[in-house]
Amino acid sequence: MTTGAADNQKLYQQIARAIATAIGDGRYSPGDRLPSERELADDFGVSRPTIRDAMIALEFQGLVEARQGSGVYVNAQAQPADDATEVEVGALELTEARRLFEGEACALSAATVTEAHLAELDQMVADMAGAGVEETERLEQAFHQAIARATGNAAIEAGVDDLWTLRQQSPACALTLRRARAAGAGRPIEEHRRVVEALRQHDPKAARQAIHAHLAQTIEDLLAQAEQDALQQTRQRMAEQRRELARRTDI
Repeated sequence: MTTGAADNQKLYQQIARAIATAIGDGRYSPGDRLPSERELADDFGVSRPTIRDAMIALEFQGLVEARQGSGVYVNAQAQPADDATEVEVGALELTEARRLFEGEACALSAATVTEAHLAELDQMVADMAGAGVEETERLEQAFHQAIARATGNAAIEAGVDDLWTLRQQSPACALTLRRARAAGAGRPIEEHRRVVEALRQHDPKAARQAIHAHLAQTIEDLLAQAEQDALQQTRQRMAEQRRELARRTDI
């Protein structure tokens, strides 16, 4: 695969698009096993982590399914769309919007939350502790939606739902957030506990601050991930230059 320098998409997105196109063209049929991670890395001339990110992006689109110990298979239930254009929303801007909107929703919930709501939130946090990546993401979404629901305001609930839908519609955004969340290990669970405790105290100011702190840390994780990606790209460019210089000096 040749990736043009003028194309400012991230490399894994370009690869995900190429594979989605191959699926749409019939090169890979529903139920087919894709080449191994190593084979794809060799074919595209990229690192295996880049292929791994591309596979995750395709999973978010429903085009492939990863089977533990077996490989990645084309999903028989999904077909690539005619226009694979992703929703243009970045992980940082989405998190900033959530911080502003959900902060106020959480403050209102502190005044309206019931014991039933709190028990539901407690259970979600407890379930996060032993959950896998996908289940944790589902629980986190349900957690924030439950807080919005506790406001008793349908418009606020719909607004929070829309923000999460926007995330799901952008595989690149969802992948970036998943990678950043992985860097935080178990910290987000404790952050969610603090949110519940503030709600239990019926303290709007503390509830707002707890959500703000949680999402501000997500922003810091995203910035740290972007910095690591930039460093990795620089290392790759330097490695390519070294190989080229070595080739030239061997002439």
